[in-house]
Amino acid sequence: MFIQTEATPNPATQKFLPGKVVMENGTAEFRSTEEAQASPLAARLFEISGVTGVYFGYDFISVSKDNADWQHLKPAILGSIMEHFMSGKPVMGDASILSEDADADDEFFDEGDESIVLTIKELLETRVRPAVAQDGGDITFRGFKDGKVYLNMKGSCAGCPSSTATLKHGVQNLLRHFVPEVQEVIAA
Repeated sequence: MFIQTEATPNPATQKFLPGKVVMENGTAEFRSTEEAQASPLAARLFEISGVTGVYFGYDFISVSKDNADWQHLKPAILGSIMEHFMSGKPVMGDASILSEDADADDEFFDEGDESIVLTIKELLETRVRPAVAQDGGDITFRGFKDGKVYLNMKGSCAGCPSSTATLKHGVQNLLRHFVPEVQEVIAA
C-alpha cells in the first residue's frame, strides 16, 4: 500500500491520501482523544504523541499536530494508516454520527431566508468545498442572519493562517457576487 502525502496551506496540518475511499458519505472531524473513540482509525492516530486533530474526507485524511516536527510524526502516521487499512477494520465505528448530520442540526436562519440559504449552500457545495478539500479541509454552512453567513472551518482550514484570507477574499467575494443579500462571511 502506497500512501501519498501533501502539504496544506496550514503548516500544522498534512494531508494523507491512502489511495482508498476513507469516507463514502459525509466527513468526520476529531479534535480530541475522546471524540476519536468513534473511529478506530482516528483513535489509533491520536495515540501518536503530537497529533491534535484528525479529519476524514472522501479520499483523504488530514492530520493536525502541535509543535512536533513532521519529520518525526510522518512515519508514525503513515504506519498507523497503513496498519489500519491492512487490518480491514472500518474507519468509523457503528454508532458514529457524521459531522455533516450534526452540523445540519445546529444550523440557524430565518424561514424567510430559506431560498437565500439554499443558494449559499449550493455555491458552497459546488464551488468552495471542492477547492478547500484539495487542501485537506472543509467549510460547511452554519447559519445566516442579518446579511452575515456563518461557516464552520474543518480539517486543515481550522486554525490555518490563510483561512481568514480565504474567507474574506475568496468565499465572501464569491457569495456576495451571486447572493447580493450577503454582506459578510464569518468563521463560526
